[in-house]
Amino acid sequence: MRRGDIRTAVLSALQDGPGHGYELMSRLSERTGGRWKPSPGSVYPMLQALQDEGLVTSTETDGKRVFELTEAGQTEATSRVEAGGNPWEMGNDDVHHKLRTAVMQFIGAAKQVGMSGNPDLLQQAEVIVTEGRRKLYQLLAES
Repeated sequence: MRRGDIRTAVLSALQDGPGHGYELMSRLSERTGGRWKPSPGSVYPMLQALQDEGLVTSTETDGKRVFELTEAGQTEATSRVEAGGNPWEMGNDDVHHKLRTAVMQFIGAAKQVGMSGNPDLLQQAEVIVTEGRRKLYQLLAES
């Protein structure tokens, strides 16, 4: 997700219906396939700004503050999505996502080896990681 897309993302998530902050964060995480897990520090200030602008309203329901698009908010959400699409539907982001996923899986495997404490495994893992790093730099050099 590009920087600055939080506004469009929150408006778009609210098009699915009212929700409290953590529910909206969950919707956004699902929509991005887990690539983006918005924080309360980004979502709640945006919800407050949208409320100040009259684009969303909030009500207290079961002890939670539930946000909902106003008519103006619905118009703004539709307009933003039509103009630039949904932030999580960017063209080559799938390629970036696949690389990020592979790197995270690699790190997870390295952590598992590290937790084993076996000195032989740790030494072998270091060789694999070093070779992988070299190959990535070689790939860059050849491109």
